[in-house]
Amino acid sequence: MEKFYVTTPIYYVNDIPHLGHAYTTTAADIVARFNRFLGRDVFFLTGTDEHGQKIQQAAEKRGMTPKEFVDTLVPKFKELWEKLNISYDHFIRTTDPEHIKAVQYIFKKCYENGDIYLGEYEGWYCIPCETYHTEKELLEGKYCPMCKREVVRVKEESYFFRLSKYQDRLLEFYEENPDFIAPEFRRNEVINFVKQGLKDLSISRTSFTWGIPVPINEKHVIYVWFDALTNYLTAVGYPDNMDKVNHYWPADLHLVGKDILRFHTVYWPAFLMSAGLEIPKRVFAHGWWTVNGEKMSKSKGNVANPFEIIEKFGVDQVRFFLFREVSFGLDGDFTYEKLVGRINGELANDLGNLFNRTLSMLKKYRKSIVPEPKGAEDELDVELKNKAIATAARLKELIPKAELTRALEEIWQFVSFVNFYIDRRAPWSLNKEGKEELDRVLYNMVEALRFITAFVYPYMPSSAEKMAEMLKLGKKAESLRISEFEDWGGIKPGTELEKGGILFPRIEYDSETGEVSIAKTKKGK
Repeated sequence: MEKFYVTTPIYYVNDIPHLGHAYTTTAADIVARFNRFLGRDVFFLTGTDEHGQKIQQAAEKRGMTPKEFVDTLVPKFKELWEKLNISYDHFIRTTDPEHIKAVQYIFKKCYENGDIYLGEYEGWYCIPCETYHTEKELLEGKYCPMCKREVVRVKEESYFFRLSKYQDRLLEFYEENPDFIAPEFRRNEVINFVKQGLKDLSISRTSFTWGIPVPINEKHVIYVWFDALTNYLTAVGYPDNMDKVNHYWPADLHLVGKDILRFHTVYWPAFLMSAGLEIPKRVFAHGWWTVNGEKMSKSKGNVANPFEIIEKFGVDQVRFFLFREVSFGLDGDFTYEKLVGRINGELANDLGNLFNRTLSMLKKYRKSIVPEPKGAEDELDVELKNKAIATAARLKELIPKAELTRALEEIWQFVSFVNFYIDRRAPWSLNKEGKEELDRVLYNMVEALRFITAFVYPYMPSSAEKMAEMLKLGKKAESLRISEFEDWGGIKPGTELEKGGILFPRIEYDSETGEVSIAKTKKGK
């Protein structure tokens, strides 16, 4: 069986999860669910990054040990993944014993290959980002270019990784693997960074103790990024279970925020080259979410809390919005008004009303029994079939590559076409005229819903399960496979379907009080 290995970054546990964490993890879940639909052996990894100076400092402020501190926060991430309906296969923590072993093993491998040496580091370091910066990278001479916070001067003994040695090999790899970095404009950013010249990278610290000890010198702890990136190998059994590693590695898709792209496309490939391991096939960097046009900030009180948003608006509604509102890869702005607009306009009107009107007409004209598709087939009937099958083929190209917004656009074009088909074929008129082709039109309407159920499942799994029940597909939406959607005609004539119902209620939102209520719905034809 063909495999597909997809990962989120592992999230730094210095606070509770926010909308950005929900965004990346939902993206990975969509990719994982769709690849299962394709019949692949999927391994979907997420987890938490728990070492480093920032964690140690945060724990000390609270009078806790670092491990006690991270143990209070990790359950919050797992709770959010449960609320978001995330279907991960493994949740890794960098404090797991098997991970510590893997990090020390790959460190020694790189050391034995001559790529790690002892020296002294002096330079600027951003504690929140766990990142070293050159003088020219700093903003106003003292601020981190990534998080805009003040950096500190660090001078200490350190082990270095010979990153400079891999500059030409990296550029050659980017040239030979144009799909490795996405979106395209991010690829150009990385190539330009590498062409400016790579310096050897400090990969150990002695000024704090919360980390994995360097196996050849326990006075040092391993730099948090060398530690964190190795998680992708640990999770598939490295180094003890090489059969599993050889099956799943290399990863097919790393999903990351744009702020950590450099670590995944420069440092990580170089570490892997040094260790003699294959490089992942694709790294996709998405943008950041702002709230009402401003960067999220606890001091401003504008942090979008995913727990609250899901509670108010529904999990599938939120999952849909995140990938419909903004092209995946670019920055986006979250407002409650935009979310409500998408729910009412596209989920309630376009999709929900399509299901309701179809099943209501089937009940009215054929007592909810799917008819045999009799009557003459016209050009519009053929076009509907062709569009359904073409959309399935297009999603197969887009979703595994994390082109999630483009895929959703394809789905919505099909939803719109089905609504157009109903309006043009006018079943109510065919019924009045007693035309036999009403059976064909009703059959096609229901069969189109079967395709739509499969299409929306990765994005809105709970809603798709309801759709599968309403259509009496005889299996859960999660059990559907692409082979069932390569031809038209999967709905069995004679099946008695549900009578219709509201999949996505229209909602009203009071921006002053923050209250959400169900709006009165208008029935479609």
